[in-house]
Amino acid sequence: MGSLAGLGLLGLFIGTFLAATILPFSSDALYIAVLAATHDAAGCLIVGTLGNWLGSVVPYWMGWIARWDWLEKWFKVRRETLQKQKAKIDRYGVWLALICWVPFVGDVIAIALGFYRTPPVRTMLLLLVGKFLRFWGWNLLMGFVA
Repeated sequence: MGSLAGLGLLGLFIGTFLAATILPFSSDALYIAVLAATHDAAGCLIVGTLGNWLGSVVPYWMGWIARWDWLEKWFKVRRETLQKQKAKIDRYGVWLALICWVPFVGDVIAIALGFYRTPPVRTMLLLLVGKFLRFWGWNLLMGFVA
Protein backbone atom coordinates (compact mmCIF):
# COMPACT_ATOMS: atom_id res chain seq x y z
CA MET A 1 0.00 0.00 0.00
CA GLY A 2 2.88 2.37 0.74
CA SER A 3 4.05 2.35 -2.86
CA LEU A 4 0.53 3.10 -4.11
CA ALA A 5 0.16 5.95 -1.62
CA GLY A 6 3.47 7.34 -2.85
CA LEU A 7 1.99 7.70 -6.33
CA GLY A 8 -0.59 10.17 -5.04
CA LEU A 9 -3.85 10.36 -6.96
CA LEU A 10 -2.67 7.86 -9.59
CA GLY A 11 -1.89 5.34 -6.86
CA LEU A 12 -5.25 6.08 -5.27
CA PHE A 13 -7.04 5.35 -8.54
CA ILE A 14 -5.13 2.10 -9.08
CA GLY A 15 -5.60 0.98 -5.48
CA THR A 16 -9.29 1.81 -5.25
CA PHE A 17 -9.92 0.10 -8.58
CA LEU A 18 -8.11 -3.08 -7.52
CA ALA A 19 -9.76 -3.09 -4.09
CA ALA A 20 -13.22 -3.08 -5.67
CA THR A 21 -12.44 -6.05 -7.88
CA ILE A 22 -12.09 -9.52 -6.43
CA LEU A 23 -8.75 -8.73 -4.74
CA PRO A 24 -8.84 -8.78 -0.93
CA PHE A 25 -7.50 -5.27 -0.38
CA SER A 26 -8.90 -2.37 1.63
CA SER A 27 -8.97 0.97 -0.10
CA ASP A 28 -9.88 2.85 3.08
CA ALA A 29 -6.34 2.94 4.49
CA LEU A 30 -4.97 3.96 1.10
CA TYR A 31 -7.59 6.69 0.76
CA ILE A 32 -6.78 8.09 4.20
CA ALA A 33 -3.02 7.98 3.50
CA VAL A 34 -3.33 9.83 0.19
CA LEU A 35 -5.80 12.32 1.64
CA ALA A 36 -3.49 13.04 4.58
CA ALA A 37 -0.46 13.39 2.31
CA THR A 38 -2.03 15.56 -0.39
CA HIS A 39 -4.75 17.47 1.51
CA ASP A 40 -6.59 17.37 -1.83
CA ALA A 41 -10.04 16.44 -0.56
CA ALA A 42 -11.86 17.10 -3.83
CA GLY A 43 -9.24 15.29 -5.92
CA CYS A 44 -9.20 12.29 -3.59
CA LEU A 45 -12.99 12.18 -3.52
CA ILE A 46 -13.29 12.23 -7.31
CA VAL A 47 -10.40 9.87 -8.04
CA GLY A 48 -11.20 7.45 -5.21
CA THR A 49 -14.87 7.34 -6.15
CA LEU A 50 -14.21 6.78 -9.86
CA GLY A 51 -11.54 4.14 -9.27
CA ASN A 52 -13.64 2.23 -6.76
CA TRP A 53 -16.79 2.57 -8.89
CA LEU A 54 -15.07 1.28 -12.03
CA GLY A 55 -13.62 -1.55 -9.96
CA SER A 56 -17.16 -2.58 -8.94
CA VAL A 57 -18.41 -2.33 -12.50
CA VAL A 58 -16.01 -5.15 -13.45
CA PRO A 59 -17.47 -7.80 -11.08
CA TYR A 60 -21.00 -6.66 -11.99
CA TRP A 61 -20.42 -7.33 -15.70
CA MET A 62 -18.48 -10.50 -14.94
CA GLY A 63 -21.54 -11.70 -13.06
CA TRP A 64 -23.74 -10.64 -15.98
CA ILE A 65 -21.87 -12.83 -18.48
CA ALA A 66 -20.99 -15.65 -16.08
CA ARG A 67 -22.25 -19.17 -15.73
CA TRP A 68 -22.43 -21.10 -12.44
CA ASP A 69 -19.36 -23.18 -13.21
CA TRP A 70 -17.28 -20.09 -14.08
CA LEU A 71 -18.16 -18.36 -10.84
CA GLU A 72 -17.26 -21.41 -8.80
CA LYS A 73 -14.03 -22.10 -10.66
CA TRP A 74 -12.57 -18.64 -11.27
CA PHE A 75 -14.05 -16.50 -8.51
CA LYS A 76 -14.43 -19.13 -5.80
CA VAL A 77 -18.03 -17.98 -5.32
CA ARG A 78 -20.07 -20.97 -4.25
CA ARG A 79 -23.50 -21.58 -5.70
CA GLU A 80 -25.00 -21.48 -2.19
CA THR A 81 -23.53 -18.02 -1.61
CA LEU A 82 -25.09 -16.65 -4.78
CA GLN A 83 -28.41 -18.30 -3.96
CA LYS A 84 -28.38 -16.53 -0.58
CA GLN A 85 -27.69 -13.28 -2.39
CA LYS A 86 -30.65 -14.00 -4.68
CA ALA A 87 -33.01 -13.82 -1.70
CA LYS A 88 -31.51 -10.45 -0.75
CA ILE A 89 -31.74 -9.20 -4.33
CA ASP A 90 -35.37 -10.30 -4.50
CA ARG A 91 -36.01 -8.38 -1.28
CA TYR A 92 -33.89 -5.22 -1.71
CA GLY A 93 -33.29 -5.17 -5.45
CA VAL A 94 -30.85 -2.79 -7.03
CA TRP A 95 -30.53 -0.84 -3.73
CA LEU A 96 -27.92 -3.39 -2.64
CA ALA A 97 -25.52 -1.63 -5.00
CA LEU A 98 -25.25 1.13 -2.37
CA ILE A 99 -23.33 -1.23 -0.06
CA CYS A 100 -20.96 -2.81 -2.57
CA TRP A 101 -18.14 -0.90 -0.85
CA VAL A 102 -18.34 -3.18 2.21
CA PRO A 103 -15.16 -5.31 2.30
CA PHE A 104 -15.45 -8.98 1.32
CA VAL A 105 -19.23 -9.05 0.78
CA GLY A 106 -19.26 -6.13 -1.65
CA ASP A 107 -17.58 -8.16 -4.38
CA VAL A 108 -20.08 -10.99 -4.02
CA ILE A 109 -22.97 -8.53 -4.05
CA ALA A 110 -21.67 -6.89 -7.24
CA ILE A 111 -21.26 -10.28 -8.93
CA ALA A 112 -24.74 -11.34 -7.79
CA LEU A 113 -26.31 -8.09 -9.02
CA GLY A 114 -24.86 -8.81 -12.46
CA PHE A 115 -25.64 -12.51 -12.38
CA TYR A 116 -29.27 -11.88 -11.51
CA ARG A 117 -29.47 -9.09 -14.09
CA THR A 118 -30.45 -6.05 -12.09
CA PRO A 119 -31.07 -3.05 -14.37
CA PRO A 120 -27.58 -1.88 -15.44
CA VAL A 121 -28.15 1.88 -15.48
CA ARG A 122 -29.77 2.02 -12.04
CA THR A 123 -27.20 -0.41 -10.66
CA MET A 124 -24.28 1.67 -11.99
CA LEU A 125 -25.79 4.87 -10.61
CA LEU A 126 -26.31 3.38 -7.14
CA LEU A 127 -22.81 1.87 -7.18
CA LEU A 128 -21.47 5.35 -7.90
CA VAL A 129 -23.55 6.97 -5.15
CA GLY A 130 -22.47 4.35 -2.60
CA LYS A 131 -18.79 4.76 -3.43
CA PHE A 132 -19.06 8.57 -3.32
CA LEU A 133 -20.79 8.55 0.08
CA ARG A 134 -18.17 6.20 1.50
CA PHE A 135 -15.25 8.45 0.57
CA TRP A 136 -17.11 11.65 1.37
CA GLY A 137 -17.63 10.20 4.84
CA TRP A 138 -13.86 9.71 5.17
CA ASN A 139 -13.34 13.32 4.10
CA LEU A 140 -15.71 14.48 6.83
CA LEU A 141 -14.10 12.24 9.46
CA MET A 142 -10.67 13.56 8.49
CA GLY A 143 -11.86 17.16 8.78
CA PHE A 144 -12.06 18.02 5.08
CA VAL A 145 -15.11 19.78 3.64
CA ALA A 146 -15.07 18.40 0.09
